[in-house]
Amino acid sequence: MSTLPSPTSTHSALRWAFSDVLTMARRNLLALFRIPVAIVFMIIQPIMFVLLFRYVFGGIIRIPHVSYVNYLIPGILVQTTMFGSVGTAIGLAEDLQKGLIERFRALPMARLAVLAGRTVSDLFRNLLVLVIITGVGFLVGFRPHGGFAAYIQACLLMLLFAYCLSWGFAFIGLAAPNSEAAQAITFPLIFPLAFASAIFVPVSSMPGWLQPFAYNQPVSQTADAVRGLMLGTPHGQSSWIALAWAFGALLVLAPLAVNKYRKVA
Repeated sequence: MSTLPSPTSTHSALRWAFSDVLTMARRNLLALFRIPVAIVFMIIQPIMFVLLFRYVFGGIIRIPHVSYVNYLIPGILVQTTMFGSVGTAIGLAEDLQKGLIERFRALPMARLAVLAGRTVSDLFRNLLVLVIITGVGFLVGFRPHGGFAAYIQACLLMLLFAYCLSWGFAFIGLAAPNSEAAQAITFPLIFPLAFASAIFVPVSSMPGWLQPFAYNQPVSQTADAVRGLMLGTPHGQSSWIALAWAFGALLVLAPLAVNKYRKVA
């Protein structure tokens, strides 16, 4: 006669798994901070986008009823967190190429710890970059009017969105033969989402044939929601639509990544 696991043993197993995830996340963050060049390039790219669109293109872009810098910075923040989630693919591809994932499998640790630890560490990395780019935004004239609570809500929304996307990039990292291939695969996937969106310019300024895609895709909805929260302006149902996209992506992409991990490891 089989016996069910006791609540105590279940609680202990969950606590052990949580500890494994945090250990792997800590390992990934330590590896990142031991390579200062990687941190510098991680921060420089979004700063370059801010300066480029603020001072080079910003003079010819007109947004009704809002200054362009206030329109731009929320979009850049969404783009930055989305690009930051690409690190999940690159990091997993490197670990797989070096044989580290096989070693992790031999350790007495939760099977989900490798993937969850990687996505959690990339979430914290995104948080760090988000704080830095917010500071850069204030330096170039960004002035949100939505209030502190709304600003925090906007930050949590974009971090959640990027975290859910990172599970898709985890699948790519496990499927790619090396980190260079993983980075190359992610570029054509995120390029149309980032640039055919409401990040830099209003969707209404785009060609008519492009507007349906640009308006309804997840990055535009997330950017509109974040912008509306930060600036205190109406943004319709964008917050709920962005949440639906995020959780929908997580429900689809996380099982794909877990299944791929079981096959390659």
